Amino acid sequence: MEFRSLLRKIKHPKLWKLSFEKWGLMHLSDKECIELCFEYKFAYKPDIEHPTTFNEKIQWMKLYYRKPELPLLVDKAEAKAKVAEIIGEEYIIPTIGVYKSFDEIDFDKLPKQFVIKCTHDCASVIICRDKSTFDIENARRKINKALRVKYYGKKTREWVYSQIEPRIIVEKFMKNDATDDIVDYKFFCFNGEPRLMYISKGLENHATAVIGFADMDYKLLDIERTDYKKMDNLPPKPESFEEMKQLAKKLSAGLPQVRVDLYEINGRPYFGELTFYTCSGMVDWKKREYDERLGAMISLPEKITSRE
Repeated sequence: MEFRSLLRKIKHPKLWKLSFEKWGLMHLSDKECIELCFEYKFAYKPDIEHPTTFNEKIQWMKLYYRKPELPLLVDKAEAKAKVAEIIGEEYIIPTIGVYKSFDEIDFDKLPKQFVIKCTHDCASVIICRDKSTFDIENARRKINKALRVKYYGKKTREWVYSQIEPRIIVEKFMKNDATDDIVDYKFFCFNGEPRLMYISKGLENHATAVIGFADMDYKLLDIERTDYKKMDNLPPKPESFEEMKQLAKKLSAGLPQVRVDLYEINGRPYFGELTFYTCSGMVDWKKREYDERLGAMISLPEKITSRE
């Protein structure tokens, strides 16, 4: 209790983060850790045992929905085979190689263009458009730093990542013929039904990135986040939108909630990833009503817990 009380008194974000990461993991259970971090961010304690909002229910999922197959579905290398079984190999971006360390990568054998990222995170993506000018040492530093990050061990306590071996995956570079811009289509699915989505552009630069929420008729919704600029208008509806919805439905079947991320490249949909803890359940909604609206869409399943 003393440690939690001390952390609650620290108001400066950097000092709080340093104090937490230096001492917090030795003192806090998963639930205590989640509650404290949530309270620090939102200034109120989450009701995890009787959650109502989207953010609260994601915290519940971290603690009480620990199906053994979930980690396989979020590993960016291993998930491809399982997803291909469900929707077909034609929707999978080809893998060039999977490596345990950066030094295993033979850049001489890689094509002129490729994408490199870690299998266990969401922030390590590096796009190589021309290998002759690619900064290998900068990529090495970024990837090696990302490999050291343990999502479960951090304050967010995202259980599914505790079961994943951090590795590196190199994929085929994909692009639209008409433009280099690739749009992300993120479908929020509840009990096997896609209910809404958000579209993101320019996420590689947070300062200029924009997102817009849409319903399943591709109409702009009045939902906003404070951490990204809102799209004034949605981009043109993707040619494969109806097919995307069917893919999202298949991939979310049997799951109480999951976000299915897809791309459209030259009119064809491709699988991106599955996300069970959007923003670790700490989404910066502009209004609490958005948190409540999405929370009402989640019907929590029976508890499935583990010792890990």
